[in-house]
Amino acid sequence: MSTPFSDLDAFLALPRVAGLALSPDGTRLVTTVAGLSPDGTRHVTSLWEVDPAGSAPARRLTRSRKGEQSPVFAADGALLFTSARPDPDGDDDEDARAALWRLPLGGEAHVLATRPGGVSAPLAARDAPVVVALSDTLPGSTDAADDERRRAVRKERKVSAVLHEGYPVRHWDSDLGPGQPRLVAAGLDTDEPAWRDLTPEPGRALDLAGLDLAPDGSAVVTTWTVAEPGGGQRATLVVVDVATGERRTLADDGSSAHSSPRMSPDGRAVAFVRQRRSTAQEPVDSRLCVVPLDGSAGPREVAPEWDRWPEELRWAADGSALLVAADELGASPVFRVEVATGEVVRLTADGGRYTDLQVAPDGAALYALRDTIDAPPAPVRLDPAAAGQRPVPLPGPAAQPGVPGSLAEVTTTAEDGTPLRAALVLPEGDGPHPLLVWVHGGPLGSWNFWSWRWSPWLLAAQGYAVLLPDPALSTGYGLEMVRRGWGDWGGAPYHDVIALTDAALERPDLDETRTAAMGGSFGGYLVNWIAGHTDRFRAIVTHAGLWDLTQFAGTTDVSYYWVREMTPQVAAASSPSAYADAIRTPMLVVHGDEDYRVPVGEGLRLWWDLVSRSGQTELPHRFLLFPDEGHWVLAPQNARTWYETVSAFLAWHVLGGEWVAPDVLR
Repeated sequence: MSTPFSDLDAFLALPRVAGLALSPDGTRLVTTVAGLSPDGTRHVTSLWEVDPAGSAPARRLTRSRKGEQSPVFAADGALLFTSARPDPDGDDDEDARAALWRLPLGGEAHVLATRPGGVSAPLAARDAPVVVALSDTLPGSTDAADDERRRAVRKERKVSAVLHEGYPVRHWDSDLGPGQPRLVAAGLDTDEPAWRDLTPEPGRALDLAGLDLAPDGSAVVTTWTVAEPGGGQRATLVVVDVATGERRTLADDGSSAHSSPRMSPDGRAVAFVRQRRSTAQEPVDSRLCVVPLDGSAGPREVAPEWDRWPEELRWAADGSALLVAADELGASPVFRVEVATGEVVRLTADGGRYTDLQVAPDGAALYALRDTIDAPPAPVRLDPAAAGQRPVPLPGPAAQPGVPGSLAEVTTTAEDGTPLRAALVLPEGDGPHPLLVWVHGGPLGSWNFWSWRWSPWLLAAQGYAVLLPDPALSTGYGLEMVRRGWGDWGGAPYHDVIALTDAALERPDLDETRTAAMGGSFGGYLVNWIAGHTDRFRAIVTHAGLWDLTQFAGTTDVSYYWVREMTPQVAAASSPSAYADAIRTPMLVVHGDEDYRVPVGEGLRLWWDLVSRSGQTELPHRFLLFPDEGHWVLAPQNARTWYETVSAFLAWHVLGGEWVAPDVLR
C-alpha cells in the first residue's frame, strides 16, 4: 500500500491538527493546523472551523506567512487569536511580536491590541467583554511605552546579556529572560482596548503559567511560582482581581506543585491538579482537587482512591462533575469524576488519547481531539455522561493518512510479578521482520499517542517492526508502577524492556538475529544503559540521552527537581558512563547543541568515551550533532536529516548493508 510514510517529503508535508476552541453558544469549533512552508523549512499554522454537528466540511479561516495561534472566542462570538503577521493598517515589520487579533463573524481580521513584548495565552470571559493574556515585559518597565524604550536601547546597543537573580535560568530549549511574563487585561467593549498590567514586577512567577478566567471576567486564577532556598521552587495557585490587580493565595501547602486550574461554570470554585513533591524514596503523585474561589475553605481532594494522574480537565456544564483525561493501560481515556462523591466513570471505551476537551454550554456534548499510535489527532464528539462509548468523528481539516502496517500488543510478566505491556507496530508482509525496540522519554509517560517527531511508521515503511514498551516509571498503570523504577532507572525499567523484547521475539514474524534499540531523553538514557549491559542488539540509536548523571545533575535546567530523586550515591551508581568499557554495540549518538534539559555535554562525553575506547580509526559509531536544535529536532529539514541518518545507520548495522551517509551530510 502506498502511503506518505514511504516518502519523507510527503510525510513532512502532512497537515498537523492541534488545539480546540468552542464558542460561548456552542455553535462554532475552531482548531489550529500546521502546514509546511513553501520553502520547506518550517511549519506555519492557520485556523480552521469545524462543524460541531458534523454536517459541514471544515473550512479555513486564516492565512498568512507568520501564521496564527491560540484561538479563543469572546463573549460576543468574535474569534480572537495571536499572530505576528503584518497589520494591514501598519508597517510590515519582520521583527514584530505577536499581537492580539479579532476576527468578527463575516468580517475581516484586524489587530485588537499590542504590547512591545507581544502577547500569548489569551483568555476571553464567557459572559463579559474582558480578555487577559501574558506579555513578556522587561524588568523595571513602568508601562508599555517604557518597555518599548528599554527594548530599543538593548537593540541599538546590541546587548544580549541577561542578568539573573535566582534559579532557574533556562527551560527546555529556551533561555529565560531578559523579559518576564506579566498578566495583562483589557476590555473588549471599545475599538482600541488598552492593556492594564495586573502583575507589575512578578519576577519569574509567571513562567509557564497555567491560568483560567472567571466567566464574568472578574478574576483570573493562575499558577504562581515561588522561589525556595537552595535554588528550589514550587508552583502555588493564586487568584488575581482583574479590576484592581489584588492577588491572594488559593492553594499552597509549602511543598506541592499546582497546575491546570479550571474555573467552575458558576465561577465559585477552581479545580486543579496538585502534585506531591518527590523524595529520594517516593515518586511524585498527582491528585485532582477543588477549592472555593472565595477562600472560605481549603483545597479538597476529589477522588483520593483513584490511582490515575489527571491531565486534561474541564467542568461539566452543570458543575457537578469534572471531565478528565488520564493515562490508563496504554490509552488516555476521558473520565467523569463526580465532585461530591469522587465516583469515577470511564467514558471512552477505545484505546485513544483525548486532549483539548471542550464542553458544550448546554451539557449535551463534549468535543476533543483524539489520536492513537496509528492515527494523528482529529476532532471528535462525545457524550459527557455516557460510559463505555465510542467517539463520533467530525469532518476535520486533514484526512487521516493510511499507515503502512498494523498495530498489535505484547504482554508479559516482570520478575516481581508485575504485568507488562507494549505496543507493537508491524510492517506489511509475513516477515520475519527486523525489530527496533523504541524506549519512550519522560520517564513519566506512556506510548499511547501519535507522534510526528518520533514516528514508528516511517521505520515500518522500511520493513521494521517497532516495539514500544511501557516499562517501570510509565504512567497509566498506577503509582506502584512508577515506584518500581524510582531512583533506580537501570533496575526495573531495564529489566522490563528486556522482558518485553523477549516476549515480542517469541513471535514467528520477528527476527531475533536482527534487532536494534533506540530512545530519546530518558529513552536515550535507557539505551545507553542497555549498551553497557548487553550486546544482544546489533545497533543502538541514542537521542539526547543522559550519560553521566553526576555531570548532568548541575547542568540541566531543572536541577532542583533532579536532586530530589537522585542522591549523589544513586546518581553515580545509575550512570551509564560507569559501564563504558563494556560497550560492544555500534551507537549512533544524536544531540542538539541548544538542548538545556539534557545538555549537549552528555552527548559530547558519550562520544568521547566511545571514540577513546574504540582502538580504531574506522569507527562503527556515528555522532549526529544539530547546532541549531534543542531537545527535539523540530525544523523540517533537520527532522528529515534525522530520519535519513537513523535509517542509514540501522541499514548498515542491522540489515548488513554498507554505510551510506545522507546526501546532505556528504
